[in-house]
Amino acid sequence: MSLYGMMRTGVSGMQGQSNRLGTVADNIANANTNGYKKSMTEFSTLVIASGEGSYSSGGVVSNVRSAVSRQGVIQYTPSATDLALYGNGFFVVQDTAGQPFLTRAGSFVPDDEGRLVNAAGFYLMGYSFENGAPTPVGNSFAGLEPIQVLQQALTAIPTTFGRFSANLPAGADVVAAADLPSTNAPGAAFTNKTSLVTYDSLGGEVLLDIYFTKTATNEWEVAVYNQADGAATTGFPYATGPLATQTLTFDGTSGKLATGSANDIQIPIPGGETLDLDFSALSQLSAGYIPGDANVNGSAASAMKEAKIDGDGTVYAQYENGTLQELYRIPLANVRSPDELNVESGNVFSQSTSSGDVFLGFAGEGGFGSIRAGALEASNVDIGEELTAMIESQRSYTANSKVFQTGSELMDILVNLKR
Repeated sequence: MSLYGMMRTGVSGMQGQSNRLGTVADNIANANTNGYKKSMTEFSTLVIASGEGSYSSGGVVSNVRSAVSRQGVIQYTPSATDLALYGNGFFVVQDTAGQPFLTRAGSFVPDDEGRLVNAAGFYLMGYSFENGAPTPVGNSFAGLEPIQVLQQALTAIPTTFGRFSANLPAGADVVAAADLPSTNAPGAAFTNKTSLVTYDSLGGEVLLDIYFTKTATNEWEVAVYNQADGAATTGFPYATGPLATQTLTFDGTSGKLATGSANDIQIPIPGGETLDLDFSALSQLSAGYIPGDANVNGSAASAMKEAKIDGDGTVYAQYENGTLQELYRIPLANVRSPDELNVESGNVFSQSTSSGDVFLGFAGEGGFGSIRAGALEASNVDIGEELTAMIESQRSYTANSKVFQTGSELMDILVNLKR
């Protein structure tokens, strides 16, 4: 029995080292595969009960694991659609059949339809901004769609939102009610004026004249006109009345908008949509009129130039006129035990019974890592380690084969005793 056990043990040893050499071969072959995670062969003993005065040799059991949670080196590239993950998480991709997978391989390029696809043919998935700012579905891939970044037609984005900040002079004179800009009277008086460029639904520029006029202590009137309707020289009277008016009240102590005061104004853009202009950053201090930020969304008719991806996973379309439009937001996925994921062809992973359930979130939130555009995560294979492991396995395989050969020779002696 001991000779049979000896040979069986030698076979198990050769089998284990064969598995190890297989993982070494895979690791070396994929040393330059972006996002590849090295495989490792772990060994455990196989013990067979022995009787008194005798020993039954067992052997070795090999288990293959992947170092999925081990970070690879970040290498920067000239492509804006190359994506690397630093920290926890995986990109969600799907194959041509619509089956979702997880991956760290971020070498994405647009295909003929503009969908971002990696070297293995998997499409990057994301949430669209078409219906507003997206939120992740924590326990499902529902709502995800292939990210598409090519757009052939011209696009015009109407203005719908903006912010304006400035300091209104606390010491300004009060303007009489009969002379306020909202009356649209010839020679109407005002304290300060600014103009903003906005866009209608066809991408045409609409220039707005915004008048700030002090009507009482700590009280100001805002009146907005379409500049195209103004008189040739003075502005007043405009061909039509104000597009919108608003009253702002300031706290005389802090200089900020008082509690209960309006902090925005709704302006219907001629030929466009309604602009919600945020005034919450206005102040009334003892200084002159000092305009601050004046930002509105929207753009003129323009072709898409390229796609840009932010660190939080937001995918933007950058147009030739320099404006940006949010298209998608890339979610990240993870499991409780990434090293227990099933390794699939194409450098992707799928959920296993030991990995735990997949959950989704956004980069930089809830323990997820960050996304770096214009970069790739290299393989976490160390060639030096693999060559060392290959030599060790080769020697161990040879030694185990010698054990089997010795057992075979002893078995021949035993059989030939009868002769």
